[in-house]
Amino acid sequence: MPKMNKLCHNDAMIRTTIMADEETLARLRALAIERGISLAAVIREALAEKATEYRPKPLSLGIGASGRSDISETEATERVPPRSWR
Repeated sequence: MPKMNKLCHNDAMIRTTIMADEETLARLRALAIERGISLAAVIREALAEKATEYRPKPLSLGIGASGRSDISETEATERVPPRSWR
């Protein structure tokens, strides 16, 4: 009889090792106990939350030249006249 492959949450995960100081681990363990979930689940949630905060730096910032040299001197309340497109 062929063996059935059961999918579980671990099939989509990659095992890794982390290092943390004792105080951080104690706080994470206390949080896990308080919430009734595993330490691994707390760590996965924290990693996922941190990863959603990540925003790559724009690659195109400051690449083009406007042809103007007074941009940094212009005040935010002052309206800059548009350039003429000759």
